[in-house]
Amino acid sequence: METLESTFKITAEVVLEPNLCSYFTDRDLSEIGRWVSDNYERDCASRVDWVARNQTSMNLAMQVQKQKTFPWPDCSNITFPLVTIAALQFSARAYPAIVNGRNVVSARVIGEDPTGIANKVATKIGRHMSWQLLEQDENWEEGQDRALVSTAITGISWKKTYQCGTLRHPVSEFVFCQDLVLDYWAKSVETCAVKTHIIPMYRNDIRERMLRGTFCDYTAAPWFTGPAQVSLDTTEKDNRSGLSVPQANSNTPFILLEQHCWLDLDCDGYAEPYIITIEKETAKVLRIVTRFDRMEDVEFTQSGEIVRIKATEYFTKVPFIPSPDGSIMDIGFGTLLGPLNESVNAAINQLFDAATLSITAGGFLGRGAKIRGGTYSFKPFDWQRVDSPGDDLRKSIVPLPVREPSGVMFQLLGLLIEYSNRIAGATDMMAGENPGQNTPAQTANSMVEQGQKIYSAIFKRIWRSMKQEFKKLKNINAVYLPARQDFGDGEFIYREDYTLAVFVVPVADPTITSDGAKYAKARLLREAAASAAGYNRDEVEKLYLKSLGFDQIEAIFPGTANSEPPPPDIKLQIQQLKNENAAADRELKELTLASSMQETIKLNEAKIILLTAQTEKLLVEADEAPNQNRINAFRASIEAMRERNSQLNADADRILEGLTNERDTADRSRGNVSGMEVPPDDTTTIPMVRNPPGVIEGELG
Repeated sequence: METLESTFKITAEVVLEPNLCSYFTDRDLSEIGRWVSDNYERDCASRVDWVARNQTSMNLAMQVQKQKTFPWPDCSNITFPLVTIAALQFSARAYPAIVNGRNVVSARVIGEDPTGIANKVATKIGRHMSWQLLEQDENWEEGQDRALVSTAITGISWKKTYQCGTLRHPVSEFVFCQDLVLDYWAKSVETCAVKTHIIPMYRNDIRERMLRGTFCDYTAAPWFTGPAQVSLDTTEKDNRSGLSVPQANSNTPFILLEQHCWLDLDCDGYAEPYIITIEKETAKVLRIVTRFDRMEDVEFTQSGEIVRIKATEYFTKVPFIPSPDGSIMDIGFGTLLGPLNESVNAAINQLFDAATLSITAGGFLGRGAKIRGGTYSFKPFDWQRVDSPGDDLRKSIVPLPVREPSGVMFQLLGLLIEYSNRIAGATDMMAGENPGQNTPAQTANSMVEQGQKIYSAIFKRIWRSMKQEFKKLKNINAVYLPARQDFGDGEFIYREDYTLAVFVVPVADPTITSDGAKYAKARLLREAAASAAGYNRDEVEKLYLKSLGFDQIEAIFPGTANSEPPPPDIKLQIQQLKNENAAADRELKELTLASSMQETIKLNEAKIILLTAQTEKLLVEADEAPNQNRINAFRASIEAMRERNSQLNADADRILEGLTNERDTADRSRGNVSGMEVPPDDTTTIPMVRNPPGVIEGELG
């Protein structure tokens, strides 16, 4: 670029300027516009082959049918949806795994946090950024969905993250792969010196920016007052949408080129990062602004010369599979399956054309056949009259020899589709189809797990891309967030919170792309936490509920500190009931035995009373010698019964005391299991019946 007539120095005022065009003359702006346009054309030329391959991939995905004339006009023209199925399979797995619930971003503190305050702030940052993406930026989730589908087909798409001056909040929008033009052989989007964003913009939007001062005022310029002239090749897009190319009118959007580049506008020998916006057809410069937000991003020498400027990066690459040729443009299912899809389309169309020819083929008519000219139509039970005899007619008509569709061709078609599904990972089981009635469950699970390996690797690249996108959003909040912002549910966050050294990552697990795998992992963790100490069981339980797909987990499970004690384990309850039943049976037997002993004691006491009365009667008749022998016998019987009663009393006391101890132990055990104290057992024990009233212990005198 030629030397500019005007120049300026990098100062804080220059960094804050919404448009630097006023610092330059019309000649300088014209020179800058041509330089930007030349950069754009050069980068477009470097990716011509990629654009053609990308358009072919998109045609296959959208099943565009082009008119065919071979082997005859209007022949079979079927497009088999191999690329479409593969893209939908990937999107169906990745989208629910990435946007699952209200939490998309999580943050953690870098370094030590002995007080725990920094961790609380990091948790709040994660919730605030999730709110920004899902609620404040209404188009982020839709753009993420579109990015996953488009990336699966073309292999690459872009996310543009910036502070929107109109909406006054951060925006992270989806950019189609062809709308960001950069050198095909660039190593990365961060190190690429020039990248151009193609932006269609309506007249009203441009006029609004002109009136606000962010664009130069061209309201009276002929190119702005007249119809927009669009020279983009929209043929492929129009074929896919089924529409014809519209004529230029007042509603046709202008095409703006927003180029992120390095340019030495202060003529100090060091190129500074700028964003220059021009109108594509006229190369008129609409805006020039610095691509760094603060003077803290500029590093000076002691003499005041610029050594380095940390440029703000707006674009994030959403990758699929790295290109083997080393370019920045990754490859998708359109490139991987394109040749196979074309072969499948050719095989299917050949089979259909062969079948059509076999049922509609004509033949040859000899000169001897006397048949009137014209078209003959046949219907059931219809006979056409001819002038030739049957034998002459049969000899004069020779059908064209046509074979049936080839079985070998059909087998080859099946082979192509099978290997296409292997590349895409879209096998029958992965697509939700039953592989067979006798397939073991473990075999089926192993097949699904191996089929997900392709998706797991791609999904991890998507996760890495989202981490870079969220980092850009965090840096924007650290500069442009209001001093205090409420984000629902009575929560608020301060701009200073984003100065904390935190690391933001997606909540989604980069290794899991299915709900079943997520649930299995959470269930195993829950079982491990229940059987071993040291786990944060509240967080484990919340993770388990999240794997089941529940929202509002904090309301469902606030944690053990704010809820009732959990019920005892069902296995412990069952074992406790078994133990209680066995103890009850044993207690019943021992109580029955104690009751039998008490009945025996009562019977013995009655016998003692009877023998005592008989002894007293014999004492009255003591003068007779035989009575003394009977008295001695009665006394011996009474002593024996008393000894027996004493033994029975001791045994019964021992049994009842043992039952009382067992009840106390069982009550304490129930209290330990449930975590609550158990009131004393009010079961009434059977009272011991000792010597009945009126019986005096001791020897009879």
